[in-house]
Amino acid sequence: MYGFVTFLLMFVLWIIMSGKFDLFHLSLGVISSAIVARISGDLFFQDRQIDFSTRIGQAWRFAQYAIWLMGQIISANLDVVKLALTPRKTEDVIDPHIFSFKSHLKTPFAQFVLANSITLTPGTVTIRIQEDTFYVHAITAQSAGDLADAPGEMERWVAWVFEGGKR
Repeated sequence: MYGFVTFLLMFVLWIIMSGKFDLFHLSLGVISSAIVARISGDLFFQDRQIDFSTRIGQAWRFAQYAIWLMGQIISANLDVVKLALTPRKTEDVIDPHIFSFKSHLKTPFAQFVLANSITLTPGTVTIRIQEDTFYVHAITAQSAGDLADAPGEMERWVAWVFEGGKR
């Protein structure tokens, strides 16, 4: 069941990303999706105690999170462009620093999503996760946002999606 769902997700992604609907490309998509599903089917659905309706709820919440994250990425892009185009001395504008914060996320997958979300947002990069502590490089204090707060808005979103926390 889980392998088939993984296959379907990969095949739909293949169709969306390729944009080709001829027999050759669709058969390549079937073959590639089958190989990926066979190799990584266990990784995609690690926690098999969760029922299908809960998974559908997670997918719906993740779609909402992805929309919110896109807004954050666009906003951060604009901030970085503004930094690059500011006619002042670079030292006055850019203040790179590394900070750490303890995450309240319980599952490694939720931590993985948070780390990648941080890195996707321009101006910040997750350097390391050690147990429940995240180490993040930020180009300015503004780009760090509320990540250092416990928990920040992005962490609350991820907890809401994957752990049933409050947003």
